Formats: sequence, structure tokens, C-alpha cells
Amino acid sequence: MTHLCYLGLGSNINPDTNIRCGLDELARAFHLNAVSRVYQSEAVGFKGDAFLNLVVSISTTLDLEALSIRLREIEYDYGRPVDCTKFSPRTLDIDLLTYDNLAGCMAGITLPRPETIINAFVLCPFVDIAPELVLPGQSMTLAELWRVYDGPRELAPVPFGWNRPADRTHN
Repeated sequence: MTHLCYLGLGSNINPDTNIRCGLDELARAFHLNAVSRVYQSEAVGFKGDAFLNLVVSISTTLDLEALSIRLREIEYDYGRPVDCTKFSPRTLDIDLLTYDNLAGCMAGITLPRPETIINAFVLCPFVDIAPELVLPGQSMTLAELWRVYDGPRELAPVPFGWNRPADRTHN
């Protein structure tokens, strides 16, 4: 069975390189359906360098737990410390935002990810690729949620070139 998932990617340590590498890994491991624009935003929850953030859509045959493990492996492969705290600099951060239409806490993962509609650096790029999506538990589309979003909107699209790798294994 194939599952549709949305992922949030971010980096504030050598972000151009690490985001490109993360996208390469995701494109090799999964079917990459869509990639949003890349946005720059200030660090949230701590003082640090600005982040680059984007949202991607993937299709996978992995179950939720196996997907979560694979995403952590990709982060660790690109230098994320195993004991990394929530509010700290990141070489590569990959957050599972949705997995099909699942809602609730499964395998220790809360879906849809609560930060999705709280942080502009997630919601704005998500709107780029899925404006008409209604998240489980919501009554408005992502585009409507962005229109009424009343938090800080301090992000800017940045030029970002990336060439999708040709070889894929698709899990």
C-alpha cells in the first residue's frame, strides 16, 4: 500500500548544502511528489542562525514507524546528534507533518504534527504545494489557515536551485 506524506525540512548549519543533501536522500528513498519554495526564517525558541525551511510531499510503502526511523537515519547521516535538544541548531531536521489522513498519537508520533499550523515556516511552504488540503481535525484548507494566520510571518522566499537525482529506490 502506498502512503501520501508531507515532510517539513529545515537547516541552519550549512543550510544550502544540507537541504540539498536531504532532498537528494529523500528523492532516492521515496517517490518525491512535490517540493515547495525554500524560505528563510529566524530561529524559533533559541538564539541562532537563520533557518532554511521547505515542505515536500512523498509517497512511500513504509509503515508509519518504519518511515519515522528512516527519516531519523537520514538526519543522523547528515550530522544531527542523537541527543539533539528540541530548540537547537540543526544540520538537517525532517519532521513528519502528515501520514495519509491519520490523526492522533501513533508509534509515539502525533499526527498531524501540531506545529504545522502554529509556525509560519511550516504553514507557508505547505500552502505552496497543498493549498486545498484540509488536515484531519481542521475545517479550513491550508490556504484558508494561512489567510487567517495571526502569528509572526517573518519569512522570505530565497533562490534555491536543486537538481533531482536520477536514481531512486522508492520505499
